Order: sequence, then C-alpha cells, then structure tokens
Amino acid sequence: MPIVSQGMSRNLHRSVRRSAHAGMGCLLAMALAGPFLASAEDFPLREKYASVGVQPMETETLAASLDEMAVVDARSIYEYETLHIQGARSIPLASSGFAEAVLNLAEESGQPLVFYCNGVTCSVSYKAAFKAKEAGVSDARVYDAGVFAWAQANPEQTVLLGEPLEQVDQLISGEQFEGHLLDEDAFYARIMASEKPIIVDIRSKGQRAGVSLFQMQDRHIPLTTDNRELSGLVERARAEERPMFFVDATGKQVRWLQYYLEEQGLTDYWFLKGGALTIFEGMGTR
Repeated sequence: MPIVSQGMSRNLHRSVRRSAHAGMGCLLAMALAGPFLASAEDFPLREKYASVGVQPMETETLAASLDEMAVVDARSIYEYETLHIQGARSIPLASSGFAEAVLNLAEESGQPLVFYCNGVTCSVSYKAAFKAKEAGVSDARVYDAGVFAWAQANPEQTVLLGEPLEQVDQLISGEQFEGHLLDEDAFYARIMASEKPIIVDIRSKGQRAGVSLFQMQDRHIPLTTDNRELSGLVERARAEERPMFFVDATGKQVRWLQYYLEEQGLTDYWFLKGGALTIFEGMGTR
C-alpha cells in the first residue's frame, strides 16, 4: 500500500495550507547553465548596485587576473562543495562571521576581493560585496556572471565535487534538471502512484519550522556537506528500487543535490518545482 492514501492525499493539501507560515526564507534566484550574455539587460542587478559603488567584472577579466584577486564564494557551503571556482574561499553571506572573515581575508591577501554566486539574477554576490564594503573592505567587486558561466568558460579552473572539472558536459544541464521537476499536482500524483515512496524534506530546521508537508510521512534531512544521513536513504532507495521525492524551500537547493544523486547512480528521483514556497503561495488561490 502507498504511504500516502487517497484520503490522506486530499488531507495533505488542506493540512499544508492550514499550517503554513509566513517565515519562509527569501528566494535566491539562480541562473541555470546557459550561454554567456553581455548586454546590460542581461545583468539586471548592475545598475542597482552601481549606485553604491559595487563594480562587476567580466569572465575574461577575472580569468586574466585570477592570481591577483582573492575570490570569495558567497553561497552556502553545500553549493561551494558541489561546484566552485578553483582557489575560491568559501565565506557564506549568511554566516554569522561574514564581516570578520572578509576583513581578515582582505588584510591577509592584500588583494581586491571578488564575490560570486550562481548567476546574473542571483543577488548574493552583490549583497556580499556591499556588506564587505560596509565592514571596511575598500576594494570589493563582483563576478556576476556566476559559477556556471565560469565553469563553461574555464573548466580547467573549476572544481566539481572535490575534483577538477574535466569536461563541461559534466555539468548538469537545465534540461536534465527540469527532467526531474514536477509541479505540485504531478508531484503528489506520482507519490500516490508509488508503492513505497521515500519523501525527504531537505529544508533547514528554520525553514521547516516544524511544519511537515506530508503529515509526518516524510523524513526531515537538512543538507550537509558530507550527505551522511542522506546517504543511507539513497542506498536503501537504490537497493529496494524505491522512488525518492525531495522538497526544499524554493526549488533551488535541489539543483545542487542532483549532483550527489547522479553521482550515487540514482535515477528514480523527483523534485517539487518551486519547493515548499509554491505550496504556500498557492494557498490563496485554491
């Protein structure tokens, strides 16, 4: 019998909407791997942050002066461990010691700090550079094309899952990612059709806030860099040929999780498009 019964499925949607709360984390938009774009329209954040003195760098400029810059990955540690610019320092914008860490790096390196995140619509790098300036870093810049653009242009200076990126086609394409995305109705329908689904909520403790979207039929396993707790479930799903279903906060974390799942040889896995946010946003429309 399925873990989620038909009656439970109807109740799930009602339960989710009753228990929803407004304290969802902000959506950090991420550009998927794609062609490099150079016009002002393709970098929507540049004009906004130019007014506060945060200047961007192009891919070619950063590549030519990489040894003269202290490159900072301002994303989460999990994202950094999955894919990063070779030699970059991980200093998450969300970390409590961010200001002190960037000040120390600027003093130790004696070089300009260049912050990056996931792409042209991701504001994390700009916010990090601005915060660094407020903390006293005199020369803080951004590489706003993002890590995917860098990896495509400079695979030999990119690290994927702890190893040098050998070929660009090792990157998961937008098409591959979208092939595992399901909208809310399709996501629930596939769970219903599965005999023994394994449902995993990878939101952080703060994002989940005690709210299960599946009447406690899911496992809450926040992402960690070693994937230790998750690895047991993945192994079980593979051995027992059971599908896995993942929910994150906004539909962005799963993009990084996918690299681990593929590395483990998992094929029957599915992501909720838009994450938990899409369910909360749909509360007022149904």
